[in-house]
Amino acid sequence: MKERLFSIISKYNLRINPNLGQNFLIVPDVIERNVERAEVNEKDTVLEVGPGLGFLTEALRERAGKVYAIERDHRLVEILRREYNWPNVEVIEGDALRVEFPEFNKIVSNLPYGISSPVTFRFLRHEFERAVLVYQLEFARRIVAKPGDKNYSRLSLMIGAKAHAELVERIGRGAFWPKPEVDSAVVVMEPKPKGERINLNENLVRALFQHRRSTALAALKKSRHMLGLEGRTFREMKEAFSRMPHREKRVFQLSPAEVEEIEEFLRAEGVLRDYSSSSPKRAV
Repeated sequence: MKERLFSIISKYNLRINPNLGQNFLIVPDVIERNVERAEVNEKDTVLEVGPGLGFLTEALRERAGKVYAIERDHRLVEILRREYNWPNVEVIEGDALRVEFPEFNKIVSNLPYGISSPVTFRFLRHEFERAVLVYQLEFARRIVAKPGDKNYSRLSLMIGAKAHAELVERIGRGAFWPKPEVDSAVVVMEPKPKGERINLNENLVRALFQHRRSTALAALKKSRHMLGLEGRTFREMKEAFSRMPHREKRVFQLSPAEVEEIEEFLRAEGVLRDYSSSSPKRAV
């Protein structure tokens, strides 16, 4: 695979664009394991974000019925279209945060690290069966962290509200070219059943996690400006807050369901006004 990599780089005089997070996974065993983890077969339509020079794409197209590969770099799009004759692969040129996603049921990607968070949340707004994703190691640890863990964050809570995620393999930086500055990891993600997914008020979650080691009560007191409550003193809201569920629990210990209970209470008390969505709390 290294020979193929350097042959293509030499042929097209390709220069890597660090601003696009271009670190190509070049270890065949890791690529093969990720395809196997996704359980790809001929009935599947797979979405890949950031195909790079097509090494993972090649492995996916051998098993999948259809592969959509979204690539932002025009140079790489041209290389993919010239170097490969894939009857079941469609290369889509564009920004994965903006282009319209085609229909798919699985995702397998070595993600550009700079868009890891927004593209993951975009994935979770679509219906799919399984995703196998490569992230920076520390980011992956935050994704899979549980309430009370040192890595538990706003990211952990928001993803945990929608999906099950497991870190299944650590990947050394030597598995990529050019070498990134940090190690990476593989995360397998599966959406929760629709009735179990929780739609949380992002402003409330952000306000809480601004002070993740504080109690929920103290965090909201410090961050009330983030909820549009600048004109109301904490004394005015004291009675409502004194009855708030989980008020003495540290923010980093709160589960998605507990944050949902806090949100529902604050809305019922009129503390959370201008709620951003009228959609039901649980996806149906």
